[in-house]
Amino acid sequence: MTFLLAAVPFAMASAAVDENFYIFLCFGQSNMEGAAKPEAQDLKSPGPRFLLMPAVDDPQRGRKMGEWCEAVAPLCRPNTGLTPADWFGRTMVESLPKNIKIGVIHVAIGGIDIKGFLPDSIQSYVKRAPGWMKGMLEAYNNNPYERLVTLAKKAQKDGVIKGILMHQGETNTGDPKWAGMVKQVYDHLCSDLQLKPEEVNLYAGNIVQADGKGVCIGCKKQIEELPNTLHTAQVISSDGCTNGPDRLHFDAAGYRELGCRYAEAVARHLGFEPKRPFIEMPKKIEVPADAVTVENAIPGNEFPKIDKERRAYFRIQAPQARKVVVDICGKKYDMQPDGKGGLMAVTDPLPVGFHYYFMNIDGVNFIDPASETYFGCNREAGGLEVPEGSEGDYYRPQVGIPHGQVRSIYYHSPHSKFGEWRHALVYTPAEYETGKKKYPVLYLQHGMGEGETSWMLQGKMQHIMDNAIAKGEAVPMIVVMESGDIKQPFRGGNNQAGRSEYGASFYPVLLYDLIPYIDANFRTKADREYRAMAGLSWGGHQTFDVVLQNLDKFAWMGTFSGAIFGLDVKTAYNGVFADAAAFNKKIHYFYMNWGSEDFIKSQPIVDSLRELGIKVDSSVSEGTGHEFLTWRRGLHEFIPHLFK
Repeated sequence: MTFLLAAVPFAMASAAVDENFYIFLCFGQSNMEGAAKPEAQDLKSPGPRFLLMPAVDDPQRGRKMGEWCEAVAPLCRPNTGLTPADWFGRTMVESLPKNIKIGVIHVAIGGIDIKGFLPDSIQSYVKRAPGWMKGMLEAYNNNPYERLVTLAKKAQKDGVIKGILMHQGETNTGDPKWAGMVKQVYDHLCSDLQLKPEEVNLYAGNIVQADGKGVCIGCKKQIEELPNTLHTAQVISSDGCTNGPDRLHFDAAGYRELGCRYAEAVARHLGFEPKRPFIEMPKKIEVPADAVTVENAIPGNEFPKIDKERRAYFRIQAPQARKVVVDICGKKYDMQPDGKGGLMAVTDPLPVGFHYYFMNIDGVNFIDPASETYFGCNREAGGLEVPEGSEGDYYRPQVGIPHGQVRSIYYHSPHSKFGEWRHALVYTPAEYETGKKKYPVLYLQHGMGEGETSWMLQGKMQHIMDNAIAKGEAVPMIVVMESGDIKQPFRGGNNQAGRSEYGASFYPVLLYDLIPYIDANFRTKADREYRAMAGLSWGGHQTFDVVLQNLDKFAWMGTFSGAIFGLDVKTAYNGVFADAAAFNKKIHYFYMNWGSEDFIKSQPIVDSLRELGIKVDSSVSEGTGHEFLTWRRGLHEFIPHLFK
């Protein structure tokens, strides 16, 4: 969310100093710079009573250095985050009378040593500063102290400096001279700006504690003892302030809390009773005790999880991310801080079955690092299985039955576009290893944007086959799975020519390279009577294209949510359906299935074929859409009819 805030056209420079315009100087390193992503409540302006004099230009937000504007994150520089100064100003506005305005000048650099603010040390420090800091230093013309003082002098023409806010020390952890150098910076500010120390306190925020495990926890005592060196210093406690996963920076909630504490200390010093503004507290995601880690999680990970209501819970560490979204089942869920340094999201109840999902980090889709990967959506994706009950046992591996193998093969294809080596997977039944028997073959294709591994990983084909064969429901058979040239995105438009071309390059490969390779290298019954083809979605389209134009090579066919569009059954494929008796004699079993919630439904095609006398079996998967549970059910119903 971006707000374009125009500079506020105050004519303060030509008017008398407004004694009711309280100005505060804010300086330090990364925790003053702001390392947390601003959230919605941080991006809503509290109004013209809280102002910022930008220390750098910010064209995106219409800000100019040295010109007052409404104070909304980021206060430091473009692309920085939420800082304690944000909610310091909001709390001050809430606590002080309405005739008092608050202004901040904000100069901070991540990782900077306190020497970077000492006038006598700045130039030598800049020369030896690390490379990653140089751009930040250049934003202040390589002199952050001078930028702070120059703007402060300009601001003094408009209002009165009432305090100095500092958050620095992590870089100087364990430095015995740190407190003395802080005092030098403070003394220089008081001298250069003609401030009276007894009227202008230094408020120093403490560091991230992370329950005693903060990266710079050794600096805590050092900061607490600062008033021993600088009597006008007041330390702002960070006890209980939540942090990000790096244990070095606060999270957004931690910055809000710390900012409110700065303001409460200042308000009391000025004689006002502090009053906090409303802070929207995100509803904490509670993971119920019945939630279990999903089978798709990489071993060793606790998340993702599924509860008994089929809600999914996700967690990720992304300390630098501005916005993280879980995208699953057509809906996006914003992830929120979990108070433990990570981000979490919980979904609505999900349909049973397998679902691809992504985590979108700052506008780019990524795979959840806790998830196994699956090729789908034209790329590797995360996957999540929402389990069925015992009705899903047909696609789960079972104890006490023989198990087949899925082999990875490479074969050379002279008929492919580039005469390339290609990859396929081949399932062989358990008994294949124990004899010399020959087997029928099913060529099984996946859908658009998926790959040759999809039926094995997402579809659990091997378990479906093992279980059906063990029960005697299906005859032992070989199953071959190839990419089909449909892993890449479809770019053919809505015209028939584009649809016909997509994946058609696979047809000569299948007919003249893959089938001969399988017949030559496996014990197959190399005859049309023992050869079947089936496919899901676009694989169903390919099945129609191949089988119906090559009835001399196939005698069995099936589609699962088959992507068959614009089919005139009376004329399609050179009138193959016109003579129903001849067709029914050649195709021994013809099957089509789809989901009740599917966007591709084959019922009209089935009805039209039956009107012509074509024997076609069909089924509807209740409660499922265009997804692998539909296709698992379809395969399970299809294979018992093959080769009998």
